[in-house]
Amino acid sequence: MLEKSDMKNERFSSYYKAQHIIPEEEWDQFMEALRHPLPTTFRIAGSREIAHALNDAIKKTYVPLLSDVVFEGDVIPPPSRIPWYPEDLAWQFNVSKKVLRKQQAFKKFHSFLVHETEVGNISRQEAVSMLPPLFLDVQPHHKVVDMCAAPGSKTAQLLEALHAQDTATATSIPPGLLIANDSDSKRAHLLIHQSARLPSPAFMVTNLDASIFPILRLPVTTGDPRRGIKKTANQLLFDRILCDVPCSGDGTLRKNIGIWKRWQPMDGNGLHSLQTRILQRAMRMLEPDGRIVYSTCSLNPVENEAVIAAALNSNPDFQLIDVSAQLPELVRRPGISSWAPTVNRTINTTFKTWDAYNETLTEEQRADSKMSETHWPPINAESLQLHHCMRIYPHLQDTGGFFVAVLERKPRQGNTSVAVKRDAEEAEITVPEAKKVKLDLGGLPEPQPSTSFPPTPMSEDDSSRPLVLDTVEADAQAVTDTKKTTFKGKPKLSDPSFKEMPYTFLEPNDPTLISCIDQLNLTASFPSSNVLVRNPEGDAVRSFYLTNNLVKAVVLNNDYTRMRLMTSGTKVITKQEAGRGLEAQFRVLGEGLPVVLPYIDPSVILDAEFATLKTLLMTYYPLCTSFSDSFRSVIENRSPGSHIVRFLAGQSNDSTLSHDLLVPLWKSNVSVTLMIDKKAKSALSLRLFGEDITTAARDGGKKAPQTSQLPQNTGDAVPDEGADNEDEDAILEDEGDNEAE
Repeated sequence: MLEKSDMKNERFSSYYKAQHIIPEEEWDQFMEALRHPLPTTFRIAGSREIAHALNDAIKKTYVPLLSDVVFEGDVIPPPSRIPWYPEDLAWQFNVSKKVLRKQQAFKKFHSFLVHETEVGNISRQEAVSMLPPLFLDVQPHHKVVDMCAAPGSKTAQLLEALHAQDTATATSIPPGLLIANDSDSKRAHLLIHQSARLPSPAFMVTNLDASIFPILRLPVTTGDPRRGIKKTANQLLFDRILCDVPCSGDGTLRKNIGIWKRWQPMDGNGLHSLQTRILQRAMRMLEPDGRIVYSTCSLNPVENEAVIAAALNSNPDFQLIDVSAQLPELVRRPGISSWAPTVNRTINTTFKTWDAYNETLTEEQRADSKMSETHWPPINAESLQLHHCMRIYPHLQDTGGFFVAVLERKPRQGNTSVAVKRDAEEAEITVPEAKKVKLDLGGLPEPQPSTSFPPTPMSEDDSSRPLVLDTVEADAQAVTDTKKTTFKGKPKLSDPSFKEMPYTFLEPNDPTLISCIDQLNLTASFPSSNVLVRNPEGDAVRSFYLTNNLVKAVVLNNDYTRMRLMTSGTKVITKQEAGRGLEAQFRVLGEGLPVVLPYIDPSVILDAEFATLKTLLMTYYPLCTSFSDSFRSVIENRSPGSHIVRFLAGQSNDSTLSHDLLVPLWKSNVSVTLMIDKKAKSALSLRLFGEDITTAARDGGKKAPQTSQLPQNTGDAVPDEGADNEDEDAILEDEGDNEAE
């Protein structure tokens, strides 16, 4: 543990004083803020109805409970709302781990936060990390890409915005889509795990180098030879693009205190070219009326204003947007137009221009230099209106350090859609079929691994990734590859090194799919043509995924190995094999129910009272005979298999349900079980009864009994619900994200 007195770095102070990012009279206050730990911050996630219900619980239950708490002689302040976050849905509190572990009221609040975080109703996220998605202003019809998405807190915000029309019980199928991309495969898998908290048919995850993100194609446009219109493959352009790029992360000093020891300015210098190329690529992928948000958790102008200036000068069609009127309670400082990059670790900022520095180098030194002209302020810096960028400093509102810039295309006359698509295609990089080749960067230096990077990887930090560019065939194949990726048998892959399973859409008349629809009582409106499976043969073996029309179009018109597609849509239904000679059974997954619910015949949904819910939470496999007569008579008359039960909003003796609750149930011959995982059960119990009454809580985290332990002939095939042990410190540690989440 680093002592406060050791939280200093002379190079850091010298460098940032030379940049004049902070007025001299505020410098001591700024440095003192950096030495204090960050407050714990979180936002209420999920659908608006659930979010406001949880928010009311915090306001009316926990804030009064935590007011006037005294611990070891000190008054502990209760949680307070983050003033600038919309609808009061974000909170912060500043207490030690010792208080959370030993003070009973805060211990109860901590348990509530942990359980709701596990099921996705609360997102533990640093306050400044919440800003980029807010300024992106995503709507349900938008086509969105998060270029550097892992670990996924901002992605979750974008997904929630896409699903703004969801209700407390059902998930909408938005017409837009969100592609969450990350260049590291392990981090991309983390995105898939995080997205399960908000299942979406409009969601995709790719594993690509953002700086050379490939052209994606949509269905071919029918030509009209009589009018001279050729048959063309449409390029997918995006309405909203988030570039939360890899950075040196010194804005996260308050939580990543190891940076105090290892900080040096060449980290930012080494990342500048990669950051610039990611932003330039995003510009080429944007719809004419689209918007880009560029952000870092760095204070360094070389990673911030210098990148914006380089990108704007390389593409004069774009401009910075003034968003100072948005989020009026957010205290921010304008971007700067003058800075002094250092050319070495000794903080040599004496070279005021690139030419002045370049003249001092030999030919050999020029070849090895990591510096480029774009590290320095351009001569037109003032005209670029860099003051429209936003700088967030720790001493202003008790946050981390952060940088945000919002870019849009300048208004221009003529057929902008055609012009933009032509620009995007002409800008593509033709790459031979080889891995990790040198690319033509249009005068920008190639990003290179450097020993000047922090030797110890930062927590969830993209800047610790090796900066090696993956080859993506972004030109010729993208233009011609419009064939379906559905197949039987092994496909010919454009990237055989990509080992993910293929994506195959089932035909609506597939016998297995028809049997599934019949068993689960799905209505004719169920989008059966948008159901996909994942296996090399394209057979309906186990899990069914559901996508929207746009995601399906992207999958069918692009080689999934070339776009390195990790997941598509959301898993909603699973098949459980029955005994010999018996028909397979299907069940709706707990996380898939909100998506499937609008298509389930309402007449087959069971209604039950609070007492039934309490029994289901307290017992793994209660016998049908253990319920009250009203529910017992209904459930005993149902056939074994998957059912949906509804608990109506209302009050009972010991709890209140603010909205209808629908959950999947599995019935065997003699017993039933609630088909949601242990963590979701615990969160539901705490929300309704103020305590964890589940069997898992009473058993101290022991696993549920296996099928062999069930009453004889139950026929239950219940998947393992997973480990139940919570991390005591989980809510104190946010996810990290290029550093700032």
